[in-house]
Amino acid sequence: MKNIRNFCIIAHIDHGKSTLADRLLEATGTVTDREKQDQLLDNMDLERERGITIKSHAIQMEYVYKGENYILNLIDTPGHVDFSYEVSRSIAACEGALLIVDAAQSIQAQTISNLYLALENDLEIIPVLNKVDLPSANVEEVTDDIVDLLGCKAEEVIPASAKTGLGIDEILSAIIERIPPPKGNPDESLQALIFDSVYNPFRGVETYFRVLNGEIRKGQHIKFMATGKSYFADEVGTLRLKQFPRDVIKTGDVGYLITGIKEAKEVKVGDTITDSKSPTVNMIAGFEDVKPMVFAGIYPVDTEDYEELRNSMEKLQLNDASLVFVPESSMALGFGFRCGFLGMLHLEIIQERLEREFDMTVITTVPNVSYHAFSNKDPETPILVNNPSDLPDPSKLNRVEEPYIKATIITKSDFVGSVMSLCIEKRGEITNQTYLTTERVELTFDMPLAEIVFDFYDRLKTVSKGYASFDYSPIGLRMSHLVKVDVLLNGNIVDALSALLHRDNAYDIGKKICEKLRQLIPRQQFDIPIQAAIGAKIIARETVKALRKDVTAKCYGGDISRKRKLLEKQKKGKKRMRQVGNVEIPQEAFMAVLKLND
Repeated sequence: MKNIRNFCIIAHIDHGKSTLADRLLEATGTVTDREKQDQLLDNMDLERERGITIKSHAIQMEYVYKGENYILNLIDTPGHVDFSYEVSRSIAACEGALLIVDAAQSIQAQTISNLYLALENDLEIIPVLNKVDLPSANVEEVTDDIVDLLGCKAEEVIPASAKTGLGIDEILSAIIERIPPPKGNPDESLQALIFDSVYNPFRGVETYFRVLNGEIRKGQHIKFMATGKSYFADEVGTLRLKQFPRDVIKTGDVGYLITGIKEAKEVKVGDTITDSKSPTVNMIAGFEDVKPMVFAGIYPVDTEDYEELRNSMEKLQLNDASLVFVPESSMALGFGFRCGFLGMLHLEIIQERLEREFDMTVITTVPNVSYHAFSNKDPETPILVNNPSDLPDPSKLNRVEEPYIKATIITKSDFVGSVMSLCIEKRGEITNQTYLTTERVELTFDMPLAEIVFDFYDRLKTVSKGYASFDYSPIGLRMSHLVKVDVLLNGNIVDALSALLHRDNAYDIGKKICEKLRQLIPRQQFDIPIQAAIGAKIIARETVKALRKDVTAKCYGGDISRKRKLLEKQKKGKKRMRQVGNVEIPQEAFMAVLKLND
């Protein structure tokens, strides 16, 4: 056990986590020249294209240091705020963390939030200053920032460049010397933490775990404590680039487990594995069910593909346990699913993966968050509103509560004004403002989650010229004045475009939606009124004008009444057409609502 080191890499998006992991794998000889490629641990096409890590990845390395053999278990974690629960479980499986800071960009919001997670778990932090070879690198200044943040000495910060391989040996020796070996009792009953799972179509769910106490053997009868189910350990082993089966994984080590589980729901990240004959009494702290933050409807473009979409979603859920979905139907779009996501990036990635991996073209409705409504009859029991159509009738409604978040934004001092006005426009209340240095400010806001769902992140990047970083955590529900805005096309409500909005913003957003739809809906032979309404009150209207045939063209000369007669006849035809006419809504119209400010 004394020669095992478990560590993870934490950083803000794009500070060079995956590249540094590549260099560590090369330096320890874990990968051969043939297997080398950039972002080696990011095995999804989507991760490579976008240059982001979506899933945690674990890998074991062997390294000889001062004549002794060491086993290093590395967990590469996602940097984006949407995946912070996964990061917290990976951190719980380690004793140390490499905190990577980009020498050109300095400390960002996500760096700080992941650092706090690591400190809560008493991890040994090794600060690494990455990208020191860049011409724009501010080595001294950023080193001072790290020293202020961590309270460490300047000599402890390791300057490195993951691109050129500078400082990699120093990082490896720091991992061995500074990170403590795992503590744990090999003689106690088995206690292991699940920090990730992946789905293998041939073997079922593969569970990645870290043994805290005891040991796990091949063929052992084991139990998952959160679900209470028991299984046989068909295979256990360690994770290299390929899997290496072993007979036993001992205390302090990281490995994988195959039990032939077919249902992803049975494996929960953060759960405890124990022996079913002599189970441990203590469950590992910190387990929670993943709570979706953003909800959206996903519908097949062709209603006949409904079953196929269901199968695709179930397979996706096996790989991504944080996706939640239930069937629902819509008047406008037919049968589909109401899905829960961790955030907007998660929503985008699921949509993209459905299209790539399963060839499913889908329509996504306007995302919203889940509210609690209270009726006059029973003002204590909340009614969960995940969809605007679930909102009770306004006459029976007592109040509505919406989820709030604590948003932390770090930006340059030049952009404080524009960032503040954006947050205040989004109904944010400033709670704190701290100057980290003369140049960089940390702003803290309490904001409604619904306001950051749409375009907040994009607009924040725009007003700060890309210099603001953003992180959030939920802080509970607060009462709010919300109204349901319906969109009517030709007098019929299109339920897929309905939205719950704050009363102050309802008029403006309703007007913008109508204007946007007017540009996107194709013209018909009759006028199409587009209206936004709160209850029975119309708050905005636009009209898509009819295409008209010139029926009077054949009348030359003669009495005016001949022309009038033809025009009246045309008018009657148009009126009848409007009563039976159907308006086709193009796919862009559903997505356009998200981009109202463009």
